[in-house]
Amino acid sequence: MKELSLLDTQKAIKDCKDMFISALSQELDLSRVSAPLFVLRESGFNDNLNGTERPVDFDIKESGKIAEVVHSLAKWKRYALKKYGFDMHKGLYTDMNAIRRDEIVDNIHSIYVDQWDWEKVISASDRNLDYLQNTVAGIYKVVRNTCISVREKYGLGNCDLPQNIAFVTTQQLEDQYPNLTP
Repeated sequence: MKELSLLDTQKAIKDCKDMFISALSQELDLSRVSAPLFVLRESGFNDNLNGTERPVDFDIKESGKIAEVVHSLAKWKRYALKKYGFDMHKGLYTDMNAIRRDEIVDNIHSIYVDQWDWEKVISASDRNLDYLQNTVAGIYKVVRNTCISVREKYGLGNCDLPQNIAFVTTQQLEDQYPNLTP
């Protein structure tokens, strides 16, 4: 396996993100929208992810209002879909930079978050297993193709992802592992 320098690693990460975003945007019909770095506390856009998060906040000198550094875009994305007038089956993707000061830090969690996210408009009739599985299969195809492209371009490791993604139901898991708790 090839080892990249620190600078080349940063370039490869950027290249990987660009490949993925381009392909996923096409697959899901998404357009880029800039995410806010902070929101007014009164807006209610900052989700309290687990019920104990304390957002990083500051007062805005001119208005005296309190702004909070975003730590979740869940509510904001749905607002943005409406604000920007996205049509049915079209959506947005965005990059979020956040500070989660109450995060438990480990090898995959940090107080600094650089998170990519997306959301799209769907109809009530789209809220079914077939639509969900087709969407997941499209995302999986993009992940797998990006993995293969990065491996080929940078000579990095394997991309042992199977051609297709498999789905399993809760009932199938219960049947297969009857002695385990949920």
